[in-house]
Amino acid sequence: MKKFGSLLSSALVLLTAELCLVCGDITDGNTEHLKREHSLMKPYQGVGSNPSSQWDFWGSTLVTSSYVRLTPDERSKQGSIWNTVPCHLKDWEMHVQFKVHGSGKKNLHGDGIAIWYTKDRLHPGPVFGNKDQYLGLAIFLDTFRNDLHGMDRSFPYISAMVNNGSVSYDHGKDGRSSELGGCSAEIRNRDHDTYLAIRYSKGRLTNEWRECIDIGGVRLPTGYYFGASAATGDLSDNHDIISMKLYQLMVEHTPEEENLDWTKIEPSVSLLKSPKDNIDDPTGNFRGTPLTGWKVFLLLLCALLGIVVCAVVGAVVFQKRQERNKRFY
Repeated sequence: MKKFGSLLSSALVLLTAELCLVCGDITDGNTEHLKREHSLMKPYQGVGSNPSSQWDFWGSTLVTSSYVRLTPDERSKQGSIWNTVPCHLKDWEMHVQFKVHGSGKKNLHGDGIAIWYTKDRLHPGPVFGNKDQYLGLAIFLDTFRNDLHGMDRSFPYISAMVNNGSVSYDHGKDGRSSELGGCSAEIRNRDHDTYLAIRYSKGRLTNEWRECIDIGGVRLPTGYYFGASAATGDLSDNHDIISMKLYQLMVEHTPEEENLDWTKIEPSVSLLKSPKDNIDDPTGNFRGTPLTGWKVFLLLLCALLGIVVCAVVGAVVFQKRQERNKRFY
């Protein structure tokens, strides 16, 4: 069963996001496949509003020689930075180096950063500084808890969401109803560098970094844009992007896949259960992957217990009827 689950999982398109909190740089990216037209690196040349720029920014964003600050540690700020070149890679991995820091004490800071791969860019809105009901992928680094009933998870919290343009992000529930999965991570006011790696490929990401999200059955089109945004409200933080490096992954596709028009694919996820089920399942951590051995064991155990309970109830009912029938003889 384990081998079968592994083979079937490898056949799915996976979206894997992993958090890496380390003191050095990420070094396993193949520089030969670094796509500079989709990468944001010091000293941030090619950033601006002129026609030759590969990155454009909006709002409170400040570009320095050391970092791109999406928002300062001030209330009611929004900022974003976007790649102006659409990405036509079918398989890719994005490495994001970022820093969230500020003067706010515990639970008195917000709101967080979002990393985007979407059809539209530079559209301000209520979702971490970007528009709602977007088309594409978002990874949220949420630093403030809005849902006071969701005490089963700690913040900051990293989560993923794929949208076909019809779903709204619910800030009041911290996006739980549309979340595909996530994990808690100490990313604020760290003394060391913080990284996020987002991988989209038919293959799987190795366990070299800490696993956070592993979702199967994700379909994303080509021709979308990468970006990052952040927002503050009544509480605030500095939200800095140090770098965004995109790597092309060399993956073989079937002839049928190669002949597809990947620009026409609608963003979607094939899951064993809907993200909306997170309302009743507050953990929010589920996978769109096949049943593993222990899940099958639990299902069989529940079925066996159900049979035993039915047998006991049936025996009790039968005995009661026998006793009642004896009274009439």
